[in-house]
Amino acid sequence: MKSSPDNTLSLEETLKAILPDGKLSGKLPPVDSWNPQNCGDIDMAIRADGSWWHEGGRMNRERMVKMFSRILRKDEDGKTYLVTPYEKVVVDVEDAPFIAVRVDRAGEAGPQQALAFLTNVGDVAVAGPDNPIRVETDAETGEPAPYVLVRGRLEAKIARPAFYELVDMAEADPKDETVLGVWSQGVFFPIGAAA
Repeated sequence: MKSSPDNTLSLEETLKAILPDGKLSGKLPPVDSWNPQNCGDIDMAIRADGSWWHEGGRMNRERMVKMFSRILRKDEDGKTYLVTPYEKVVVDVEDAPFIAVRVDRAGEAGPQQALAFLTNVGDVAVAGPDNPIRVETDAETGEPAPYVLVRGRLEAKIARPAFYELVDMAEADPKDETVLGVWSQGVFFPIGAAA
């Protein structure tokens, strides 16, 4: 990431802003409170398969991808940005910025169970009132596209194996038996039509 000409930052300052506690597994940086004036485009993209690309080349360093994933923010304009206190850069996201690669159920099956999703970059989102599950269905093919909100406006597309696990957990909607869904933290999330 390049700093703007009138704002030279050291790598140490930038890393301190991104990783306040010095490690990737700690507290997320407060990207929602950062409002830098400098905005640019460095030809960065996240493809539908969850891979990160910069200037046409795939980013293969997992630690760097995880670090960048911590400073992602989707703004009200619908665009996704990498944000630091000093500048933000556009990231072209083909589908969702994350992939939910695993789902685990905590508690007894039913309304009070909790469904925890693990993303490809190590985030955990527990579905519920603050992290809803939604399923879009392709009008032509009928193919489901399931998502879970991870943080802010950032979603993870639920990978096919994890979605199949949700289907195995599904039960009829108590208000409409033609709809199947899953419970998490007292909220019922429809995932498809009953056969």
